[in-house]
Amino acid sequence: MINPTWLRSFCKLVEEGHFTRTSEKLNMTQSGVSQHIKKLEDALKTELLIRQGKTFFLTEAGENLYLNAQKIIEALNKLQENIQSNSEYAGEFSLMLPGSAGLKLYNHLLSLQVKHPKLSISCRFGPNVEVEKAIAEHSIDLGLMTEIAKHQSVKCQLIAKESLFLIVPANVSGASWETLIELGFIDHPDGAHHANLLLAKNYPEFQHINMFNKKGFSNQINLILEHVSRGLGFTVLPAFAAEAFAKQELISIVKLPKNVEENIYLATHRWKPLSKRAMIVMQEIKDKLKT
Repeated sequence: MINPTWLRSFCKLVEEGHFTRTSEKLNMTQSGVSQHIKKLEDALKTELLIRQGKTFFLTEAGENLYLNAQKIIEALNKLQENIQSNSEYAGEFSLMLPGSAGLKLYNHLLSLQVKHPKLSISCRFGPNVEVEKAIAEHSIDLGLMTEIAKHQSVKCQLIAKESLFLIVPANVSGASWETLIELGFIDHPDGAHHANLLLAKNYPEFQHINMFNKKGFSNQINLILEHVSRGLGFTVLPAFAAEAFAKQELISIVKLPKNVEENIYLATHRWKPLSKRAMIVMQEIKDKLKT
């Protein structure tokens, strides 16, 4: 087995070309440097250099070793840097967000990266089941969920609540049960879930989402309200998604008697320690969801 310390001493000796200078650079005695070279030669069972006083000439084996040892030492240095690196504002970080919270946070995360260019943030949007799976499989550092995870390795912490909004076209007056029936429902991946939560609390007539004609569907959180803005139907969305829609003058957020909120949980792997940069991003998320 070749000791990396011997290799470092050998490479430094080749670069300095002199035993005295090498010992000074390595903060060693000259005999210590000579011992490292001797141990390396013994391990490789070949002569690496021919000594002439305090200088030397490399043998063919020595030249070959130097060329390859440089690559090995560089790889070891990078390995050590990667293992020891735990900077707050440098390195890669990945997370997955539900659509509504993603619209709220995305620009803030970009601003954080602009402020700290060595920080690389990879952000994906996905539903609860995908977030949970990604956390459990260690493919992301953290995620946000609107339901408590079922997988035992995924830990959830309640960090915010988000109101659900009934949204109708701007030219619609009121939001009676009859009006909703006439409008029809604009569906989305969480449409039935959100409608069940909000409408059941505010309309005694409501039993299930299939009571409404389905007038459209979009799985893109930023496009759902395009349907509503053009008078094609109503929908139920979390507040952040509703407030992020650019054409607010074309929609109307209906104030219902009973407010319904959806929990937002921060999801992390139960047994994986968080890096310093993960802690920074996590605090950024908590702060922005409170404002």
